[in-house]
Amino acid sequence: MAEMNLSVTRRRYDGVTLSLHWLTAAGVLFLFASAHIWEWLERGTPLRKGLQAVHISCGILLTVIVIVRLAWRFSGRRAPSREATSPAARFLAGSVHAALYLLLAAQIVLGFLFRWAQHEPFTFFGIIDLTGWFNVDPAIKHTLATWHNGVAWAIIALVFMHALAALAHHYVLKDDTLRRMMPGRAFTGDGHQK
Repeated sequence: MAEMNLSVTRRRYDGVTLSLHWLTAAGVLFLFASAHIWEWLERGTPLRKGLQAVHISCGILLTVIVIVRLAWRFSGRRAPSREATSPAARFLAGSVHAALYLLLAAQIVLGFLFRWAQHEPFTFFGIIDLTGWFNVDPAIKHTLATWHNGVAWAIIALVFMHALAALAHHYVLKDDTLRRMMPGRAFTGDGHQK
């Protein structure tokens, strides 16, 4: 029984990794959607400003999640075994993950710089005030906004490819790649849940 539990554990990501993965995904999707929703709202209205404030606060929260996720990843936590995956597929998956981390880091830095360049209130849900921590020239705020938007689209494109690859593994290759990232009960190597 202990051997079977060890085998199941190796085939699944740990709970912390799963939680951080799905929190990152939810954060990215919310931030992308909210930035496009407020474009439909009239400038200067409380609803638009409120959505922007929530967007900023969730961006700060995503920053913390990404830092914790990187610390957890590099703390020696091992991914589940992928014996059936080819070296080329492992390289491609690793490259996509590395690109996502780099783009997320760039997006976070651009978001902070853009907000400081705006010279407007910059708080975390009204609790922590980051306004004026750095003096960024307002003359570059439009450039920062353009880059921030471009990186957002690049992240969404990679997330879409990542999701398609997971679905291809599940429905075409019929392996356990998607199941081992899903929250819920553990499953055995033959695809059955415990």
